[in-house]
Amino acid sequence: MVKVAVVQAGSVPFDAVASTEKTVRLIGEAADGGARTVLFPEAFLGTYPKGLTFGSPVGRRTEAGRAEYARYAAGAVTLDGPELAAVAEAAAEHDIFVVLGIIEKVGGTLYCTVVMIDPERGRVGHHRKLMPTGAERLVWGFGDGSTLPVVDSPAGRLGTVICWENYMPALRQAMYGQQLDIYCAPTADDRDTWASSMQHVALEGRCFVLSACQYITRDDYPEDYEAAFGAEPGSVLMRGGSMIVDPSGAVLAGPVYNEETILYADLDPEMRARWHLDFDAVGHYARPDIFELRVDRRPKQAVTFEDVTG
Repeated sequence: MVKVAVVQAGSVPFDAVASTEKTVRLIGEAADGGARTVLFPEAFLGTYPKGLTFGSPVGRRTEAGRAEYARYAAGAVTLDGPELAAVAEAAAEHDIFVVLGIIEKVGGTLYCTVVMIDPERGRVGHHRKLMPTGAERLVWGFGDGSTLPVVDSPAGRLGTVICWENYMPALRQAMYGQQLDIYCAPTADDRDTWASSMQHVALEGRCFVLSACQYITRDDYPEDYEAAFGAEPGSVLMRGGSMIVDPSGAVLAGPVYNEETILYADLDPEMRARWHLDFDAVGHYARPDIFELRVDRRPKQAVTFEDVTG
């Protein structure tokens, strides 16, 4: 048996240093609880801009909206920055594998990214959200097929699919095709329906599913935060709903709402094999003579420089 943890907590909006400090503290708490692998929510380090419109009605952008975006970008982090270095140090200190949602800054573009940090090897992979949902497309870039890794963790082979990417059947199939044991689903979706989606993924992939969502209120954001809804003091902007599901679809922990907490579960590594008796979405239950999925894993660059040689 291997113990895993899912953190349900709110970040410190627009403050990467304070969010890093909170992340480090929660890593220690999860490790003290006996976990060898811990999942954090989507955009935990870098802010999920719940309710912001960034002053961008169709056909126009306002100066106030541009100022909002500048503040948002200032709170983002880089993969090689001091914030993730501190997280990696905490992972090593507590001997725990960390899966952390961040807002990643690359040049002038932000990505909704999840990093996977091994206690011995440091960052072993990252995934950039392929398809930002709705207005997220205004402030986040699109990932490509080069960041769809499945990596080794103490709990087994582990991959990450972010929020509504979980409604992309081809992406789920690409993850199952990499024979993952642990399917991480950090999210900002706190609806009741999310739980049934996570149970479906567990059954479909015959894998363990870990899902983490923030619990955060309007009071956690700055006073001048111009949310289009939930503006009243004390309003809950994300209520959580984090959970852990086994390959049979049984819920091992959660969903929990309206509080900060850490969920734990002991996972039996042999359970996947038992549940593959009657279903394997990318094996004996597939029909490759009829259906075929091709995944382009090549990185896509907007600018490529070719120097003259000779």
